[in-house]
Amino acid sequence: GVLALALGAVSALLGIVVLLWGIRRDDPRTLRLGRRYAFMILGASVLAVVAMEWALLTHDFSLRYVAENNARGTPLLFTITGLWAALEGSILLWGLILGGYLAYMAYHFRHRAADPVVAWAMVVAFAVALFFFVLMLGPANPFETLARAPADGRGPNPLLQNHPLMAFHPPMLYMGYVGMTVP
Repeated sequence: GVLALALGAVSALLGIVVLLWGIRRDDPRTLRLGRRYAFMILGASVLAVVAMEWALLTHDFSLRYVAENNARGTPLLFTITGLWAALEGSILLWGLILGGYLAYMAYHFRHRAADPVVAWAMVVAFAVALFFFVLMLGPANPFETLARAPADGRGPNPLLQNHPLMAFHPPMLYMGYVGMTVP
């Protein structure tokens, strides 16, 4: 998971550098190349989320996040949705949705990839992605390990288990919030 986060951060940083270089040089080839980092960011986000979901589903209590937001007795639906049960996991979800939007932007504007306006929009979006990946690598690391893993976790907040629609509320909300990065 940490390697996926590092890959996402490096991809965002390289995307920024390549696009700024292309803008400065007025080089359409470099601008086209720079947009491809969006797909690497999406791939890194997917890998990180899959790693966390695997940890949640296998009850890997050696991760602090899993130990604090999951328990063996937690129903499967709420084990899966435990991804966004606390700050670190919510930021992981945020990064996944942002990666999806970035890939969509890169695909949607593929015929205008050499346009400096599109390049500047991608630079801003990559900067937002870089911020969130650095945040996840530092103070909000969802993959922080414990020196001693407990036998069982604390489980998710009971308020997050009061209705099955809680599985849909945060992703839908984040799609709107994160989507504001695009304009």
